[in-house]
Amino acid sequence: MSAPAPAPEHPGSARLLSAVFYALSSFLITVVNKTVLTSFRFPSYMCLGIGQMITTLIILYAAKISKIIQFEDFDRNILLKIFPLPLLYIGNHITGLASTKKLSLPMFTVLRKFTIIMTMALEVHLLRKTFPKPVVCSVMTILVGGMVAASSDLAFDVASYTFILLNDVFSAGYNVYTKKKLDVEGLGKYGILFYNALIIVVPTILASAFTGDLHKAIAFEDWTEGRFLFCFLLSCIMGFVLMYSIVLCSYYNSALTTTVVGAIKNVAVAYIGIFVGGDYLFSWMNFLGLTICMSGGLMYSYLTFTKQTSGSKTQDTQELQVDIEKDSLKKSPCQLNGLS
Repeated sequence: MSAPAPAPEHPGSARLLSAVFYALSSFLITVVNKTVLTSFRFPSYMCLGIGQMITTLIILYAAKISKIIQFEDFDRNILLKIFPLPLLYIGNHITGLASTKKLSLPMFTVLRKFTIIMTMALEVHLLRKTFPKPVVCSVMTILVGGMVAASSDLAFDVASYTFILLNDVFSAGYNVYTKKKLDVEGLGKYGILFYNALIIVVPTILASAFTGDLHKAIAFEDWTEGRFLFCFLLSCIMGFVLMYSIVLCSYYNSALTTTVVGAIKNVAVAYIGIFVGGDYLFSWMNFLGLTICMSGGLMYSYLTFTKQTSGSKTQDTQELQVDIEKDSLKKSPCQLNGLS
């Protein structure tokens, strides 16, 4: 199998803005989901995911029929083109919501750092990428910090840690395969979002009904509560925004950069969660692990974006030199010597 062709170089402003957009979306949906599932004690994280999928379908279909966006109509080849993204999508959705409900915000963000390592492994295996030693060292710093923080977690729960580690696996797979599928003819950014949600929304509803999760959601007492409805609808909208921001960031950057941006966002979420939320049990070892983990994340982010910026400048310089050489060849010898 031949190595994949290098991705086209996008403008630096587009890369940066798409990364910032993803960071803000990821931060906001974490807080909103935490409010719905913990503060209001909504019993069904699966139904919250269903609401986000339905919202995604409504928004994209309305935009398609209004000719605001375009993507390929459904046919039998869509399933082959998009597989295995739907499986990774639903796994990422469900395990992410479950872990948000069960874990404190700081521990959630620390354990999510393992997604970086998993993404690196998948990019090496699937995209045949290599990484310099400083980047690998920064990733190991993140891993050590996460292990230190988790080792002293006073609220340790086997189910919670299982959900978050599974979420890491699904997130890494989704990011890497999203980058691959963006190059598949006929899908595009909007097609990936729409058909992901379309393919898995019905099986998710059936699974929710079979497990009794749907009944718990219907029987929830606060459906008439204005504040809960606002937060629930906001979570549904933010589910679409988050998925779109992931695809956009992966399109303009790389799967690994998308994961790194999530790590940067986690710096803010983790430290805010120490003071907000009320479910963080403080210990110095845990705080030390958080700090080590966040330092590694910042170092990794610095190395990644610095390399991209340097590469972009080098490419621009080379293109300028080529243009100058071409322009010089077009001139006569007299013109080159300054003679008329």
